[in-house]
Amino acid sequence: MAEQATLREQLLERRERVQTTLKEVGPADDLVRLLKEVDSALKRIDGPAFGTCEACHEKVEDEMLQAHPLLQWCLCRLTPDQQDALQRDLDLASKIQWSLLPKEDLMHAGWLVHHRYRPAGPVSGDYCDVVTRDGEGGSLDFLVGDVSGKGVAAAFLMARLSAMFRSLIESEPPIEQMVGHANRLFAESAISSQYATLVSGRATAAGEMTICNAGHHPPVVIRGDSVEPIDATGFPVGLFSSSPYTVSRLNLDPGDLLVLYTDGLVEARDRNDREYGAGRLHRVLREKRSLAPRRLAAACLQDLSAFLSGRPPSDDLTLMILKREE
Repeated sequence: MAEQATLREQLLERRERVQTTLKEVGPADDLVRLLKEVDSALKRIDGPAFGTCEACHEKVEDEMLQAHPLLQWCLCRLTPDQQDALQRDLDLASKIQWSLLPKEDLMHAGWLVHHRYRPAGPVSGDYCDVVTRDGEGGSLDFLVGDVSGKGVAAAFLMARLSAMFRSLIESEPPIEQMVGHANRLFAESAISSQYATLVSGRATAAGEMTICNAGHHPPVVIRGDSVEPIDATGFPVGLFSSSPYTVSRLNLDPGDLLVLYTDGLVEARDRNDREYGAGRLHRVLREKRSLAPRRLAAACLQDLSAFLSGRPPSDDLTLMILKREE
């Protein structure tokens, strides 16, 4: 079952927030009811019934319990009509997520950007975005992120991150300040177990690139036959509200590429529980570096598919490739 100490901490933190709000707004019925639910969960947490569906007596999945520690029932209580309604909601949520993605092949300011987005289920906790700007030769902001967890809870947080960054990018702050501001907002509004790793960057028409890596898998720069990882420059967003961030600065020449990805790619496991790994990805990128971004992405995913040998993906996967045009 999910780590009880972590769940207890979440519940105590939630109880404190509800009590603080009650002091500010008075005994609102919904807040009083929520406080009772939290107290009930705290009483159950050390007993055998915690994390068990009260209807079918099966264990609630750890992932669901971590996202919703007040859960007392699984989906077994839903009628067929309710299950159909839930499926329609998930289908609509999936369509909305896809509509938030950038164009699959975007050209701006001398850059070609291609991405692939593969949710493991109806909705995803991965985040992928590109924002273009005109003026002074033009520039673009790009971001790839991964919210902790999977499913609906992660998708909600992904949507929040998307709105947050879209709002912050409008004022064109330095990348490290933008990520730092997003970190404070996310840490103040999310529960303690929620965080996101991400890479945020800005590329200019002159080939200059600024990258902030908040605890994410290292993106790689491909120059000739060289594959150079860019290490993290700060903690994941949402872990520490005052966490400082720094950036890496580099210049890409025409023909150079930057590749970003989420853990659904490098942490994928085959039927023998072997991990795909960054080393194998780097080898594919080195061998296929002359391909256009769309074909290079296809080559990476084809190699992953061959590695998995039919095993279905267990995590969301996002891949983004930026190429400085010649």
